[in-house]
Amino acid sequence: MGRIYFNCNSMIQLCTCMNKQLHNLSSRQLIVLVTVFILLGILVFLSIDIFVFSYDKDAQDLHIKRPLASVPTKIDFGPNVHFGIVIDCGSSGSRIFIYFWPPHSGNPSDLLSIQQLMDPTGKPVVKKISPGLDTFEKNPGAASDYINPLLKYAASHIPSAHHADTQLFILATAGMRMIPQESQKAIFEDLKNDIPKSFPFVFSDSNFEVISGKLEGVYAWIAVNYVLQKFGHGEEEHPLVWVESLKNEDSSARPHMRRRTVGMLDMGGGSFQIAFEVTGKDSSIPKHRIAEFNLGCQNNDLDHTYKVYVTTFLGFGANEAEERYEEMLVNKASLCIQKEHEELVKINKSEGIHPFHHHRKVIIKDPCLPEDLSYEIKKGYVLEGAGNYSACQHSLTPLLNRSRLCEQDSCSMNGVHQPEIIFRNSEFYGFSEFWYTMQDVFRIGGLYYSKRFEEEAKRFCSTNWMTLQSWYEQKLFPQADEKRFRQQCFKASWITTVLHEGLKFPKSYHSLRSVQYIQNKEVQWTLGALLHRTRYLPLRDIEKTSQTQKKHTWTLRRTILHNEYLIILCFIIVITAITLYVKRLKLCPKADLSRVPSMSYFMTEEGQNEPGVRYGNGYQYP
Repeated sequence: MGRIYFNCNSMIQLCTCMNKQLHNLSSRQLIVLVTVFILLGILVFLSIDIFVFSYDKDAQDLHIKRPLASVPTKIDFGPNVHFGIVIDCGSSGSRIFIYFWPPHSGNPSDLLSIQQLMDPTGKPVVKKISPGLDTFEKNPGAASDYINPLLKYAASHIPSAHHADTQLFILATAGMRMIPQESQKAIFEDLKNDIPKSFPFVFSDSNFEVISGKLEGVYAWIAVNYVLQKFGHGEEEHPLVWVESLKNEDSSARPHMRRRTVGMLDMGGGSFQIAFEVTGKDSSIPKHRIAEFNLGCQNNDLDHTYKVYVTTFLGFGANEAEERYEEMLVNKASLCIQKEHEELVKINKSEGIHPFHHHRKVIIKDPCLPEDLSYEIKKGYVLEGAGNYSACQHSLTPLLNRSRLCEQDSCSMNGVHQPEIIFRNSEFYGFSEFWYTMQDVFRIGGLYYSKRFEEEAKRFCSTNWMTLQSWYEQKLFPQADEKRFRQQCFKASWITTVLHEGLKFPKSYHSLRSVQYIQNKEVQWTLGALLHRTRYLPLRDIEKTSQTQKKHTWTLRRTILHNEYLIILCFIIVITAITLYVKRLKLCPKADLSRVPSMSYFMTEEGQNEPGVRYGNGYQYP
């Protein structure tokens, strides 16, 4: 049987020899050797750590973002804080709102972080005066005296050091729209001439104007979505949506994903307004129903370019609708009486009897009034409550005027085109009457559930007036006055008729939320107006940040290059040290292993020799 030999490779030989040499080292030499290797390891570790830290720090500097519309725990009115004033000149009076914002982050994806100014008690700094600015139609020279108390109020709350750079906007709505343009111009000219004499606030000619109902709706939509942080691009979780834009040169649609915005429903006393973003490419929408705008300070900013459908229905507010409804009831009753009178005249004439007039009151059964409640709405006409929610809804349907010729298919109410709403991927907020009707009496404000609302409405409408009066007297519903109790059945029926029959919201839709405040704030369209009209202010900060980024980028490259060389140098030092040490200790001798008869080692029993192999004192291994 052949012999088997073991051959150690060079690495094993090296380790064995190094082990022998290490045993021959003195304690001092061993300590020096260990110290050298420890220092080299620490040097390598620090090099890697510096490299990673420098990269992360610069990367964070390049991509830093500030939370949108965040509220600081302590307001610092330092030199870099900016202020803005917006005066809402409505039909019943004018209100002033004061806002402030810190320096822009410098990131083009961020908007200004505008916040409403609060007083020391935490209440918004707001002041209202009456009557409306439109009352100075015949005396425009007195307009500045009318506005001065509001501006003095603002000046007392804004640090004097910031007066000279505070933006001032005076925007008029409903009342001013009704007077001639010559009167509008005269009023604004008086304001432009006299305000600088007393206040150093900053404004241009376009800062004083009458805005349309459409633009007012757009500003309200902007304000709602801004407070809800729908224009942000941070790490917060928000539903996303694909948006098609027509911004490239070949006019082809480019899909872009961003946060899904919310729609807005606002029903006041005189009008009803709806606004929501149109995310798809729909060329069939009439241009006067669409508003396209950019909230960013840079052109072709897909993150902040929006296309919003907005429509105002005049006469569809809760109070105006009730007046139209009562007028409709009186007209129907008058027609019936007229027909009866004509029949009576025919009979009297055929019988030769002269007709005579009966002075009696006409009783009209009204399902939208609580049972047993009655009052005279017009001389000779008395409404008497029947308290039937379903019948009330049915009687209100004609007020939607759906028989009117549609301007373009398909239409919602009054012949107005409405683009398709993707209800499965949408969310709406209802303001004003949506909140008051759901919360003041029913106490179900918030998410709207049609079945629950219908149950509450049926219960209330069928309750007799005496019981409702006792509830009011006991102050069981402190937010509701007696007029609210009388109108509650009608308003509950009207908002659901508009919602489901007019706008065609399915009753299974559970993404409508009635609100009065968002994040404990009353949202005003003035916030949206300020955000849109100051959108170019961040350009200077963005330019500064861009220059800083270039400097950081060059520093980052130098740091990376420096650390790469440092690591390479460390490896060279380690390899050189090992090589010199090996050479010094002569760790690389050339030696052959002696051959050992393998069978005598593996194949023999204890005390037995392999045949053919003689062991003796003089035997030498080959």
